[in-house]
Amino acid sequence: MQVVPQTVLKTPGFSHWGVAWSPFHPGRIALASSANYGLVGNGRLHLAGMHNGHISLDTQYDTQDGLYDLAWSEIHENQLVTCSGDGSIKLWDLTINSYPIRAWKEHSREVYGVDWSNLEKQLFVSASWDGLVKVWTPERPQSILTLPAHQACVYQAMFSPHMPSVISTCSTDATVKIFDTRSPQPAFANGTQGTASPAITIPAHGNEVLTIDWNKYRPWLIASAGVDRTIKLWDCRMVTKSGGINPAEVMEKGLVGGTCENSLSGHEYAVRKIQWSPHQPDILASASYDMSCRIWTSAPQAPGRPSLLNIHDTHTEFVVGCAWSLFEDGVIASCSWDHSLHVYRPGF
Repeated sequence: MQVVPQTVLKTPGFSHWGVAWSPFHPGRIALASSANYGLVGNGRLHLAGMHNGHISLDTQYDTQDGLYDLAWSEIHENQLVTCSGDGSIKLWDLTINSYPIRAWKEHSREVYGVDWSNLEKQLFVSASWDGLVKVWTPERPQSILTLPAHQACVYQAMFSPHMPSVISTCSTDATVKIFDTRSPQPAFANGTQGTASPAITIPAHGNEVLTIDWNKYRPWLIASAGVDRTIKLWDCRMVTKSGGINPAEVMEKGLVGGTCENSLSGHEYAVRKIQWSPHQPDILASASYDMSCRIWTSAPQAPGRPSLLNIHDTHTEFVVGCAWSLFEDGVIASCSWDHSLHVYRPGF
């Protein structure tokens, strides 16, 4: 795939919330977008493609409410799932014009994140401000599993790329939680405020955790970031049953801990999205409300040598999404509330 130093796609009237590269087609990119910055109004799914090194719009689908995130199917090259501010989730087929082929609405508040498993390829997961995380399959009209994961907004839920039954979540409550879906969960009556029992709870930040990502090469390494402007790298093997909390909390939260291997600082405002490189084990990208997308290394550095490798600062509004190309090492896409998608190869 040929990429010029930077190519830009403009989508007038629609600010972006999420971006994802197709796992099947090297130059195909999808954007989850919303009118009026997602506060009110409709949404739009944009499908773009790389043509002779430049990005251009191929097609688009309109929705009644703003789109917050999206994920490509791992089993069907023309399908992807989106989530909306009205609590709905929709499955789209790019060979069919105008309308989604499936729709679900079980969440009672905004659905902020979706992720498709690359191991159990028939499953995807959703995260909602109603505190719930749900697992779905396109073949079923209802979710197949509901986890009352947090008693606060859940911003993201992700399948582990190494362990098919493991899901991680992050929340307003400043924690990262890791669940094993094979473990039996307590039953909750409708309307109760109980939470499911995580395998591990990491008190990750001093404020809201907005984003997480599993390292693609080290099974127990997970990165988190959020309102405190830092990116933290956690080794989830280093946990304890006590963790300095009382026995009741141990029973509720399971193992508590996680060793912070590294803390990356430099963003001036909240970090909205992070993603590990699929090609290099120590390279991480971040998107922030400071209008920049940054590239970091987690490898130990010599004294005086920074972990920050590159700053992309040509957006003019919040940068809310970033995604590495799955086929071309070193190519990244960033999307912003400035109605623009940037595809470029940062120097580092």
